[in-house]
Amino acid sequence: MTQDMTLLWGSGSPPCWRVLIALEEKNLQGYNSVLLSFEKGEHKSQQVLDINPRGQLPTFKHGDRIVNESYGICSYLESQFKNQGTKLIPECGAEQARMYQRMYEGQTLAQKMADVIYYNWKVPEGERHDSAVKRNREALIAELKIWEEYLKKGPGPYLAGKDFTLADVTVYPSIAYLFRFGLCEKRHPKVAEYYNSLKSRPSIKATWPPTWLESPQGQDLLKDI
Repeated sequence: MTQDMTLLWGSGSPPCWRVLIALEEKNLQGYNSVLLSFEKGEHKSQQVLDINPRGQLPTFKHGDRIVNESYGICSYLESQFKNQGTKLIPECGAEQARMYQRMYEGQTLAQKMADVIYYNWKVPEGERHDSAVKRNREALIAELKIWEEYLKKGPGPYLAGKDFTLADVTVYPSIAYLFRFGLCEKRHPKVAEYYNSLKSRPSIKATWPPTWLESPQGQDLLKDI
């Protein structure tokens, strides 16, 4: 079933990680897994460009079908293998609505996180401004407060309610990335509780970024957020 699946991915990338989690949840082990190095520029190699002209990871192929956007890959896997492994879209209409809402809100969280973490990398030195740094940090703080409230109000331990869903598959890697960059657990207790509660989930534990396992100590860029 998985012999004709190929995933090209990079360690530590939230988009790549969410696809790895989805594959585990759907019991789709045994696919052709190709781990590439961002540091060596392997995501721009011809091997990737042949499938994904954007030169980005993840890059996914199932037979002659290509899906390269991580949210799309996760949705595709659930759609194609809905009766296998974990059911990632709830039957309950209220939970399903909440799942889609949280799932796509996760993109806003990821963007605001990236605006802070990658500011110096994306913006040329001569164009950087302290006011922009301050604005980006304040936007991330405000975003985290929203997620803190979501998790405080429930109605369950997961983002959409009582069950683990596509919302958790797609958003958890971004939350883990925040803590990897030093987000303070005491300042964001509900987000931290959610993060820690899922660390031992088999699909997450099995796909924990290998570079993080090699170097458990992250960075402290977000320690004051």
